[in-house]
Amino acid sequence: MKVVTGQVMQQMDQRTIGEFGIPGLTLMENAGRACADAITESFGPGEGRKVLIVAGKGNNGGDGYVIARLLAERGWQAAVLLLAPPSAIAGDAAANLALLDKGTLVLPPVGAPLPLELFREATLVVDALLGTGVKSEVTGAFRDAIEAINASGRPVVAVDIPSGVDAATGRVLGVAVRAEFTVTFALAKLGNVLHPGCDLCGRLVVADIGMPQTVLDGAPGVEYLDLARAHSLMRPRSPLAHKGSAGHSLVIAGSPGKTGAAAMAANSALRTGGGLVTLAIPAALNPILEAKTTEVMTLPVGTSGATHLQAGALPELLREASTRDVVALGPGIGTAPSTVFLVHSLLAELAQPLVIDADGLNALAQAPERLLTRRDRITLLTPHPGEMARLAGCSIPEIEAERSAAAADFARRYQVYLILKGARSVIAAPDGRIAINGSGNPGMASGGMGDVLTGVLASLVGQGYQPFEACCLAAYLHGLAADLLLPLKGTQGMSATDVQEKLPEALKAVAFATGSTRFH
Repeated sequence: MKVVTGQVMQQMDQRTIGEFGIPGLTLMENAGRACADAITESFGPGEGRKVLIVAGKGNNGGDGYVIARLLAERGWQAAVLLLAPPSAIAGDAAANLALLDKGTLVLPPVGAPLPLELFREATLVVDALLGTGVKSEVTGAFRDAIEAINASGRPVVAVDIPSGVDAATGRVLGVAVRAEFTVTFALAKLGNVLHPGCDLCGRLVVADIGMPQTVLDGAPGVEYLDLARAHSLMRPRSPLAHKGSAGHSLVIAGSPGKTGAAAMAANSALRTGGGLVTLAIPAALNPILEAKTTEVMTLPVGTSGATHLQAGALPELLREASTRDVVALGPGIGTAPSTVFLVHSLLAELAQPLVIDADGLNALAQAPERLLTRRDRITLLTPHPGEMARLAGCSIPEIEAERSAAAADFARRYQVYLILKGARSVIAAPDGRIAINGSGNPGMASGGMGDVLTGVLASLVGQGYQPFEACCLAAYLHGLAADLLLPLKGTQGMSATDVQEKLPEALKAVAFATGSTRFH
């Protein structure tokens, strides 16, 4: 599903009107009708029931005027609380305001308290206050209205996006409406799917308002990864497949106290369909990892007493990697100076696609410019916000405030593929493509989840998926495995190994998402 910013949606409106001759009034009528239909479907007939539409002066308010008129025709007792003088309303919104029964309008005097009894008496409240254009903090009467909506205790339907949510980032601009469901138009907005905006939207309905398909297809946007999109990315496995044709991953990981990271990354690569996995670990840890991994082949590296991967292991690792399809580097390797030197050396000399996570990223953060030496090779990074902040040389709040922009900028600057982990993980490609993952839940706030993702991503790359598609599918499968655990574990009892063991079920769910029988 494509998602766009509010600014792009305005450009789409202009193109629809200017190039295709579809009047703005028609688009507004269709938008209001879509909302009225969604309300009727969810709440039934309106006889004897009251709806309060809280409206502003822009096109969002205009949609609200259409909703009020249509619901009144369907038996609702409609009232429009108008937070602007009618003289300030222009264009298509003014035309629809003129169609309303004047007894429907409630105009509170400037500076007077809002008539809170309207909220108490309403069966339903419709938020048609601000829409997608707002960029600055909500203040004054608009803030009072939003607070009254939230305090009403009534079901709330938001028009396009809850008022107070930034349509480009999902940020709350001081205060925002909390809706039971939101009807958005033509395409979802970024603020509809990014946190915290997506939490405030409730159930999201994307309504067709008659924009030409050419306009929808031509709009610059971001891919939102849902089950249907994940299914489209999955490839059927040939009946003739064998372990040698399903990818061989080399996972370089582990140090004392962090053998679990190595095991989870390697085991997750197998659980995601990898044909073969070799786990390279410090030689002294080999007995532990052999016990923790059954199907994985272990490669003891260094002298028999080696507890950490060090610079002297470079020739051995390069030889091993030369016959592998992908290399994953970093889970639990530690940050000793010799280990950091090894990471930098592998970065420079490995020809294979390289997935870097965890301590590999911490080593890289000391000299991110080394990524530029790999411009002609495939490099994939999976940082959490703290690692991303270290890589980018900024603070975690700066990363979290503009997650999509931060990921896109870094991927383009250093020519890497990047999964910025977190709620609604952001996937970025060096050519500017962006995707937002729609799977996952708070139960994933537990140690080791990133190690699982590393294994999933390495496995998919090793199986031959293109890097961006591999990142998108890996992020979705990882989150879906956790979603499948929710009924069993809840959000507080979930572990990374639980998620790892659910990966086959997640693969099956995606493969058969549309009832397809082409997957073996």
